[in-house]
Amino acid sequence: MTVGAITVEAVSKRFRLERNRPSSLKEAILRMGRSRDTDEFWALRDVSLKIRTGSSFGLIGHNGSGKSTLLRLMAGIHRPTLGSVETTGRLSALLELGSGFHPDLTGRENVYLNGAMLGFTRRQMAASMEEIIEFSGIRDFVDEPVKIYSTGMYVRLGFAVAVNINPDILLVDEVVAVGDEEFQRKCVAHMDLLRDNGTTIVMVSHSTDLMAECDKVGWLDHGRLMRVGAPDDVVSEYLANVDSNDKTLQAHHD
Repeated sequence: MTVGAITVEAVSKRFRLERNRPSSLKEAILRMGRSRDTDEFWALRDVSLKIRTGSSFGLIGHNGSGKSTLLRLMAGIHRPTLGSVETTGRLSALLELGSGFHPDLTGRENVYLNGAMLGFTRRQMAASMEEIIEFSGIRDFVDEPVKIYSTGMYVRLGFAVAVNINPDILLVDEVVAVGDEEFQRKCVAHMDLLRDNGTTIVMVSHSTDLMAECDKVGWLDHGRLMRVGAPDDVVSEYLANVDSNDKTLQAHHD
């Protein structure tokens, strides 16, 4: 029987969006006690999938299709409104730029902070510190406050922490695409090494090249899982759908 590192069972996620949010503290106080005017937004609808241990799984779809929401559910940041998400093993996630970083702390201090958030002791993080600094390539700035870091430096340090703690599951959002091409290749090569060593990798990306490297790909559209399968098949169907929608929009404009 295939062991599943991640099992998503009939998951739906609803967010409540408040309309006419108060624009000042005074307005918020005046509205206290009144019923709030809210809209419901279902980011995911009845999504089920199983990702086997040691495999790589890609998620594609247009912006707002639910990819990042699904990743956050897997990471335990959100809870499903309906259904369940189960993960097996130690999980590391790089879901957004600078997530978990405190701007006034140095890069080194933030490594310890991130480690503590993931359940690692200071001694354990100290043992990995040299590898993290070397991988990130920001040695000259590691003892400077991260608020002075560029976007690329944020990504480098965040990714270096995420991949150098030997996770059983690694979740990666589109942030890797922010780095330069050389660093992107370095990240992909390291993720391949992690996968070869048994790490389960789930990534969100618009890059068809990255999707082609995955064992399986899932296509999300307006919160629904349209298809799961071989990368070439799913990506081709997704791109055909995008092309069809573009032609339909163009026809309306014409």
